[in-house]
Amino acid sequence: MELNTLVQNVLIYALPVLFAITVHEASHGYVARYLGDNTAYNLGRVTLNPIPHVDPVGTVLMPLMLYFLTSGAFLFGYAKPVPVNFGQLRRPKRDMVLVALAGPASNFIQALLWALGFALLVGFGVDERFFLKMCQAGVLVNLLLWAFNLFPLPPLDGGRVLVGLLPWRQAQMVSRIEPFGIFIVLALVVAGVLGTWWLRPLLAFGYSSLSVLISPLTALLP
Repeated sequence: MELNTLVQNVLIYALPVLFAITVHEASHGYVARYLGDNTAYNLGRVTLNPIPHVDPVGTVLMPLMLYFLTSGAFLFGYAKPVPVNFGQLRRPKRDMVLVALAGPASNFIQALLWALGFALLVGFGVDERFFLKMCQAGVLVNLLLWAFNLFPLPPLDGGRVLVGLLPWRQAQMVSRIEPFGIFIVLALVVAGVLGTWWLRPLLAFGYSSLSVLISPLTALLP
């Protein structure tokens, strides 16, 4: 991939990625605060300002290095995790599930908004490639974050959902995986298991769902 194309793709994806991670992390903090835990709020993490959520290495350096080194074939990154004191939640086991689901839910909603934006641009005859590509990138980035974070392994959101749903003894067993969970996830990504058996099916479902949800709008457009 030529350097100009790489730079252009970085510019296309920059805004969708920034919004995706910022709203994702802020959603965790907002729902936690609503359910009784002010930890994230007191630390300034319930905000749409991306700076408190950005990890210099995980959010900026690592994705850029991987993007340029692999010509966009492999990407991985992370934001600063939002601190949640589950003991402060009014109903810790149930509320843990709701806090965890808030992030992926925010990404699915953002994917829907980007899809609506794309449909409106096409419907009104806007053919500016940059904005069309940005809307497509917004859908893809948010569906990827939605699907990836739902994988049922701590410390991903899906893992926290699993811990919240399991009986106490089984939940404790699963939660012990958390210190090693990210390494297991990375190994599954590199081996292609996560992409083939988890991400692809969920992405297909996500795109189909978005198509159904925006179909009333597209039917009204010229």
